Amino acid sequence: MKIKVKVAQKEHKDFILKGDYIRLDDLLKNVGVVNTGGHAKIIIQEGEVKVNGETCTMRGKKLRQGDSAEYERIIYNVK
Repeated sequence: MKIKVKVAQKEHKDFILKGDYIRLDDLLKNVGVVNTGGHAKIIIQEGEVKVNGETCTMRGKKLRQGDSAEYERIIYNVK
């Protein structure tokens, strides 16, 4: 007997960068994933966020054009 499993597609959203870079915790606040920096700190340090496909635990990680951050199957592309 074969079992078919459906994998939910990841959603992509663009974030328009207004400067040279944005910190990861600030990105999460700007896109509405979290309401506070404290909440951003927790989810980042617990390894729930990926940057460019790899788990990132540095809340001050600088994201520049071409980078991406993923949380809960949504990928935020920095443009």
